[in-house]
Amino acid sequence: MGSVFRSEEMCMAQLFLQSGSAYDCISELGEMGLVEFRDLNPSVSAFQRKFVSEIKRCEEMERILGYLLREIRKMGIPLPDVEVSPGAPLPKQVLEIMEQLQRLELELSEVARNKEKLQKNLLELTEYDLMLRVTRGFMRRSERDQLGPRYEEFPFLDKDSVTGCTSMQRLGAKLGFISGLIQRAKMEAFERMLWRVCKGYTILSHSELDECVQDPDTGEPTKSVVFLISFWGDQIGQKVQKICDCYHCHLYPHPDSAEEREEVMESLKTRTQDLQTVLHRTEEYLRQVLDKASESVCTWVIQVKKMKAIYHILNLCSFDVTNKCLIAEVWCPVNDLAALRGALEQGSRKSGANIPSFVNRIPSNGTPPTLLRTNKFTSGFQNIVDAYGVGSYREVNPAPYTVVTFPFLFAVMFGDLGHGVVMVLFALWMVLCEKDPKVKRNRNEVWRLFFEGRYMILMMGLFSIYTGLIYNECFSKPLNIFSSGWSVRAMFTELQWTNETLSTNSLLTLDPNVTGVFNGPYPFGIDPIWNMASNRLTFLNSYKMKMSVILGVLHMTFGVVLGVFNHLHFRQKFNLYLVFLPELLFLLCLFGYLGFMILYKWLAFSVRDSRTAPSVLVHFINMFLMKGSGEPALYPGQMVVQVLLLMIALLSVPVLLLGNPIYLYWLHHGARNQGSYRGYERVQRGSVEDLSVTLSQDMEEGVSHSDHSTNREAQPEFALGDVLLHQAIHTIEYCLGCISNSASYLRLWALSLAHAQLSEVLWDMVMRLGFRGDTGVGAVLLALVFSLFAVLTVSILLLMEGLSAFLHALRLHWVEFQNKFYSGTGIKFIPFSFSLLQSGLDQDVLIGEV
Repeated sequence: MGSVFRSEEMCMAQLFLQSGSAYDCISELGEMGLVEFRDLNPSVSAFQRKFVSEIKRCEEMERILGYLLREIRKMGIPLPDVEVSPGAPLPKQVLEIMEQLQRLELELSEVARNKEKLQKNLLELTEYDLMLRVTRGFMRRSERDQLGPRYEEFPFLDKDSVTGCTSMQRLGAKLGFISGLIQRAKMEAFERMLWRVCKGYTILSHSELDECVQDPDTGEPTKSVVFLISFWGDQIGQKVQKICDCYHCHLYPHPDSAEEREEVMESLKTRTQDLQTVLHRTEEYLRQVLDKASESVCTWVIQVKKMKAIYHILNLCSFDVTNKCLIAEVWCPVNDLAALRGALEQGSRKSGANIPSFVNRIPSNGTPPTLLRTNKFTSGFQNIVDAYGVGSYREVNPAPYTVVTFPFLFAVMFGDLGHGVVMVLFALWMVLCEKDPKVKRNRNEVWRLFFEGRYMILMMGLFSIYTGLIYNECFSKPLNIFSSGWSVRAMFTELQWTNETLSTNSLLTLDPNVTGVFNGPYPFGIDPIWNMASNRLTFLNSYKMKMSVILGVLHMTFGVVLGVFNHLHFRQKFNLYLVFLPELLFLLCLFGYLGFMILYKWLAFSVRDSRTAPSVLVHFINMFLMKGSGEPALYPGQMVVQVLLLMIALLSVPVLLLGNPIYLYWLHHGARNQGSYRGYERVQRGSVEDLSVTLSQDMEEGVSHSDHSTNREAQPEFALGDVLLHQAIHTIEYCLGCISNSASYLRLWALSLAHAQLSEVLWDMVMRLGFRGDTGVGAVLLALVFSLFAVLTVSILLLMEGLSAFLHALRLHWVEFQNKFYSGTGIKFIPFSFSLLQSGLDQDVLIGEV
């Protein structure tokens, strides 16, 4: 089989890399993505390895690049597209890149600091100007109020009638002012604290600004309040100062006179204009620097990522005794060994090494990883299989068959022509836009799920169209493409019905035995006349239930047959007779016979004698009871055939249970005494799967018989109990699973029925309302109803019902199909490839790492 049907054959290889060319060789391997490296220094910590300093240098460059990307994003500068991925930089170019990045960082950080200082100064001047404008209103109001504020609690503020001075002025206290801005949320607490601490020796005037002011400390727009505090005495002033500092107020000096205020405001205006000019020029210079950096930053990001990955791989290698050669061990597909040698030669030529690097294939006792090559069409289906479990090495791959069976089973549950067309159109749009860079870079998680599975959605839509034609349903309505096979006219011409019959009966039955009533089956799918029948649901239930049983038996039988290829590949022909044959007989003699009875009844009985057809379910139950019933037999000799099939099924159970353990026990004791080796002495865990893997590895790695004969005494004893226990569990699971799995396929019938009924309810309760009006208002109503119908169809029938059918089809493949032949206990092959690294254009990832 090819690599699509079975994983690639792998081998362990040893790479000998010269110290001078190791970097270039690993770079070539990363570009090609051929091998998976093994760690030859598992006991050495990450901080004690050879190339730790180089990795730290790469991390420092990543930090600088993250800083550059953040600054570029702040300025809104678009990044250019990197059409061709640059290669990893040469070691001599690393210092140049590092020097350029450090110079850029120093220049940008200095310009950014200056810009922040200028912005902060500008914000402070703006706040100061706003404060002066607001407090000017406070002073004008106090001047208009000649008497000034009066407080009955503090008569010492009243002026003396003789001297014209207050009591505070006579004590030598001076009137002072503190003005500034405070956040609106802190104003109430600030005023309360001022009152409690100063005991009324202050007068607070405040007004909220209409516009939001940018905070000089945080740079965020906030609602602020301008306040002016008048106080008597230095001690009170110190307390007020401390309270303002506690509430993080922005304080500014208050002019003593109106003339001084005007001078300060004129000075602020001039300084603000100068700062805006300098700030504008600083931003222009910063943009020029970032524009120039944006041309190379994406290339630098990719190069640094590749360089860091190379040094991580070099840390997995070990040095020989002379410290002149690095030794690496890799898993490599056998078909890619020639390409591996070519990559090493190319790396050696690029570095100018005198001694080329080379590769040797070595034997290994480890389990090789599983490599299954996919393309953009098959990758989605392979991901479904891998979600269950990565296939064991050289095991049959279910993905090629899942390409057909998965969308088909989905469509059986989702069959509707209209819904299938909508899915196909959506999938085709994604397929046609798959090369659009904007579509590829969309990082929305839900969108990525749909986009990665676009070909799967396309296949599911195509199969849904097919099953919709079989069910003859398009948005729950039938299509009369061909003429119906039933005729009502014949019931009148043959005098079976009259006008009196029509007036006295609400329901009438078409008799197929009357000539001309039934002219033959509908050419393709369900006859549309069944949509008008009162027993439509009964007919469709019977049809879909029996169809589900037949499809389930075929699907499970196909899974059992696929196990043959595993037995033959792993050279376990005895499993054909001791495992495959009993499993197949048990399944077919019971549930295969049930499918036969369904098909036979469909073919042997027509609509004219359908009333005399016996019940398949009754005959199937009587088969286990080994007795007849009052119903007529389906065919002559039915009782004998049923007893024979039941006996074969029962006899296959002990063969499945005991055959394999007894044969392995005989091989371990009898065959060893005869001196013949067939690879079965290495059974250590009592598992047939372990035995097959061990044997296949022996054959592929070229382990000789003499090697095993020398170590034969070191092998553990054959554990018959473990093998019996394992086989007993497998037998019970298979026999009971055949029953439960066959019943599990009835979900095809249940979900198909639910989907059809939901579609019908949605049409009757929503869309039909739009056809009741025949005026202009009715047209508007139809447009609104159709919009609602489209939204409900997409959200409920396509998304919710589609997800339900998808999950049920997934379960049928994982549990009912794959467990018949697929173990899924392998290790996925993860090659060292630069294409698997995060894209250099993914800014969010790099910024998040920094």
